[in-house]
Amino acid sequence: MTQTTLPLSGVKVLDFTTLLPGPMAALVLAEAGADVLKIERPGTGEDMRHFEPKWGREAVGFAMLNRGKKSLALDLKERRSLKILEPLIQEADVLIEQFRPGVMERLGLGYDSVARINPKIVYCSITGYGATGPKADVAGHDLNYIGDTGLLSLSMGPADKPVVPPALVADIAAGSYPAIVNILLALLQRERTGAGTHLDIAMTDNLFMFMTWAIGQGLVTGQWPDSGGELVTGGTARYHIYPTKDGRFVAAAPIEQKFWERFCELIELPEELRDDRKDPDATLKAAREIIAAGASGEWRRKFYREDCCCSIVRTLQEAMADTHFLERGLFDYVLENEEGDSIPATSVCVVPQFRESPTIAKSAPAVGAHNDEILKKISM
Repeated sequence: MTQTTLPLSGVKVLDFTTLLPGPMAALVLAEAGADVLKIERPGTGEDMRHFEPKWGREAVGFAMLNRGKKSLALDLKERRSLKILEPLIQEADVLIEQFRPGVMERLGLGYDSVARINPKIVYCSITGYGATGPKADVAGHDLNYIGDTGLLSLSMGPADKPVVPPALVADIAAGSYPAIVNILLALLQRERTGAGTHLDIAMTDNLFMFMTWAIGQGLVTGQWPDSGGELVTGGTARYHIYPTKDGRFVAAAPIEQKFWERFCELIELPEELRDDRKDPDATLKAAREIIAAGASGEWRRKFYREDCCCSIVRTLQEAMADTHFLERGLFDYVLENEEGDSIPATSVCVVPQFRESPTIAKSAPAVGAHNDEILKKISM
């Protein structure tokens, strides 16, 4: 697809966000054709630029999250900045911010002030705890949010060695993507009504949808899930991570009966243990011992193309070399830095027919890279 035929072609986005949730949301919009202008503090830019590891002058994480955007460096505490931003706000379709509640208001950029300039703007605020409530101004990060909502308590690993989850679920799944969905809904509503709106995206609010099974179980049975003790948290033989003889792991998820029966046949589980309702702990113990006695290569061959929902856990490097993902073009994006070096960059979940050709090299902007272009246009 060409830039002019992408779904969000012509949509203008002002991005005041930093770190992960907001920048990823803005990146998805940019990948779908939106013109995203990142507003940063002069000199140092946003914090993510200075994280490790570096790739050229900037952090590689920043480069991946901000490719294809423009950068305008402004000191938002200066009154002059508001005058510069006013014409940009007038023509913007979307504004995304990620400060604590009240910060944008103190800067003169709260929703009411912005809506007076542009009543049609879709103004999206992403915060940990939302714009209202006793915790609205509490500082936090992903681990705090999943801890406060009970999600972390469902699977933390052994009590003496609790495990930090590998994915930033609150930031991405409960922050970035709800922001994207609601921005698109608000743009659709605006087509019908002509009015903009203020979206209050609270990451903690959106985490509860990941626990519908746990909430239902607790409310109906009175037995609230504990860490690692339930079906989808590793508490049964039907959904478990099994160590192998050579230090690898089998990810086994034969939940449905037909998959379970085939799994039992393949690992040769004793007949008396195959009805796992009788003695779940004994079934799990036996399955662990059987799989631990074999090497990962053996289990890979046994499970290959079998209907049992089992696989060998791969490293990230192995997964990125998987022909399945390569053939689907997942790593076809080309990311460049200021020195001309290039690396593949993953798509951010815009389906192929709705995104620009991934072979076009994209780069993240330097701090204030587009100041001259934008200021010249404003002054005309």
